[in-house]
Amino acid sequence: MINLARTILVVDDEKDIVEMLRYNLQKEGYQVLVAPDGKRALEMSLKLPDLILLDVMLPELDGWEVARRLRSDKKTSQIPIVFLTARTNETDEVVGLELGADDYIVKPISLPKLMARIRAVFRRREASAQLFEKDVIHIGEIEINRLNYTVHIGSREVVFPKKEFEILAYLAQHQSQVVTREMLLNAVWGDDVYVVDRTVDVHISKVREKLGQFGDWIETVKGVGYRIKQK
Repeated sequence: MINLARTILVVDDEKDIVEMLRYNLQKEGYQVLVAPDGKRALEMSLKLPDLILLDVMLPELDGWEVARRLRSDKKTSQIPIVFLTARTNETDEVVGLELGADDYIVKPISLPKLMARIRAVFRRREASAQLFEKDVIHIGEIEINRLNYTVHIGSREVVFPKKEFEILAYLAQHQSQVVTREMLLNAVWGDDVYVVDRTVDVHISKVREKLGQFGDWIETVKGVGYRIKQK
């Protein structure tokens, strides 16, 4: 079913690709915004599109830096990002996913595949809202609010990018249980996106870092996964 309310920001400096994407996305019922460089992408992101298609090799700021800034800004940290790039190196794909991207698609573009992957991102986003039984989860001094994607430690709010937030919330919802890497991969990234175990470990490290003195509440269960201590 076409959803006219959804807006996609296309960030690419190749006019032919932009026009091709604009035409096909609009045919699918999406509203389309366009940015030709990284600086403009950050400006347009403040319109809060529902998804960003982001090239890596861009003028002004490259796609890596754009993604970093989007994920570190509370206003834009939850916008899904799909890298759409000619960079085929597996290391680049890992970097993109570790920056918090929801997917990584290599050019040349297969339009049916692209549309399917976009729909999959939206399905995962909708499903993530149903990951947890509770809207607000408390672990000692930590409060995790899944309704507005906020985390408070005492009275201080700590900004978590979407993937890190979902990992923390998933672990918190399963307090004292051992959560395998596979469970986290399926719950947070979905089973139709290839992500290596190392990506989970990197995100866990970032979550621990943001939790500060409470970071050691997330225990590593060697060879299995992770567990958050019940408080």
